Amino acid sequence: MRYRKLGRTGIEVSDIGYGAWGIGGKQWLGGQDDESLSALRLAIDLGVNLIDTALAYGDGHSEQLVGQVVREAGRKVYVATKVPPKNRVWPAAATTPIAEVFPYDYILACAEESLRNLRLDTIDLLQLHVWNDAWVDSDEWKRALEDLKRSGKVRFVGVSATEHDPASALAVMRTGLIDAVQVIYNVFDQAPETAMFPLALEMNIGILARVPLDEGSLSGHFSESSTFPPGDFREWYFRGDRKKQVVEHLDALRRDLGDAASIPDTALRFCLAHPAVSSVIPGMRSRRHVESNAALSDRGPLPAETLALLKRHAWDRNYYC
Repeated sequence: MRYRKLGRTGIEVSDIGYGAWGIGGKQWLGGQDDESLSALRLAIDLGVNLIDTALAYGDGHSEQLVGQVVREAGRKVYVATKVPPKNRVWPAAATTPIAEVFPYDYILACAEESLRNLRLDTIDLLQLHVWNDAWVDSDEWKRALEDLKRSGKVRFVGVSATEHDPASALAVMRTGLIDAVQVIYNVFDQAPETAMFPLALEMNIGILARVPLDEGSLSGHFSESSTFPPGDFREWYFRGDRKKQVVEHLDALRRDLGDAASIPDTALRFCLAHPAVSSVIPGMRSRRHVESNAALSDRGPLPAETLALLKRHAWDRNYYC
C-alpha cells in the first residue's frame, strides 16, 4: 500500500481509502453487517488507513461499524465523517440560507453524535456533507469548526463539494480555513481537473476522490439488465433510460481500452494518476472488492497514453437531479 500526504495536515493516508456509505444498510441494500465488518478488517490488514463515513449513512449505523473496527485495529486508522445538512437536502441550493443547513449549534451536536456512534475521542476529519460557496462569508460554520478543533474533538475540517460541480467549493478553498475537500472524480466526470485540483495543489489542500466507480457503472459488471433492491439508492440513480445511456458510454470505453483491460481497475488508477488526489475512496462491502482494490495501490497510476485515451470519455451529465 502506498501513502500520500493529506494536504497540509501532515498525516499520510493510504491512496486507496475505504468508502463506507454502502455499509450503512439503508440507502445501499443487500449488505450484511458481518460481511461489512470482515471487509473493513481486511482493508486495515492490507494497509488501508483512511475510512470515510457519515452520520447520514444508515442514520449512524455506518459510523458504529467503522468505530468498532477502528477501536480493534491496534494501529492508527484515520476516520473521516460528515455533518449532514439540517434540512436533509442533497445537493445544496445556493438560494437556501445556511441557517437552514448548518447553524452553529447543529454542527456541534452532529459532531457529538458522530463521536458517540464511533466511540472515539476525536474525529480526524470532519466534513460538511453539502456545500455551496454562497455561504462562504457566514461566521456560523467557521466558528463551529474552529471551536470543535480547539476543543480537540476534531483534528481537521473540510467540505464535500456539490455533485458534479467542483466550482461550488473554490471560494471556501481560498479561505485557507479547510484542510480537505471531497469531490466526485472519475473517468466520466473529470471536471475537478480544470480549476479545483490546481487550486488544491496551490493551497496544499487534501483531495478525497469520491464516486470513483460512478455509483457502480464502472464496476465492471454493469449492464442494461442490472437490477437493484426496491428502495436502493441505485434504483433511483439509474432510473428511466439511464442504464442504456451508461452502457453506450461503457461500450465506447471498452472499445478504446480493449477486452483485456479491467474497467474498475482502470477507473481507480485513473483517479490515482492526478497528483492532487490524496486518496480515492471506493465503496467496498465485500472482501473480494477490498482485495482487488487494495492491490491497485502498488501498481501505481496508469501510463500517459492510457490517460490520454481516457480524456476522450469525459461525460457531462448529472444523475443526482
